[in-house]
Amino acid sequence: MTSLRRHAAFRAAVVLCLGALCAAPTPGDVGGCGQHPDMLDPAAFFAAKQARDCEKCGDCNFHTDYCSNVCSSAYEPPGFPPGCVPLVHDGEVCLDALEAAGCSEYEDYTKDQGRLVPTECQFCPEVVP
Repeated sequence: MTSLRRHAAFRAAVVLCLGALCAAPTPGDVGGCGQHPDMLDPAAFFAAKQARDCEKCGDCNFHTDYCSNVCSSAYEPPGFPPGCVPLVHDGEVCLDALEAAGCSEYEDYTKDQGRLVPTECQFCPEVVP
């Protein structure tokens, strides 16, 4: 009888430990990711995004006004809207998403009319009242 109680107690302890481990948040869930919350430098971010956009325009053979503009030496980046202060990690996620996009998806990001912005790059979406 004692052996059955020990076995049942052991199983209960294992279940409780596994439950606690499964319920714990992962580092990304709580904003950890091992990075300090540094603000994203707009000049560095938009220079990297411009380079990526121009490269994709050439690689995918897009001929839009947006591509001509973004590949021009006179390109003026849009900047972040007032009050928008994204973090370095936000910029990294955006640039990674752009890098991973294929030509068919990236075409939506370079259209002259109805241009889409990847969800990962929507740092401070406008609030519509």
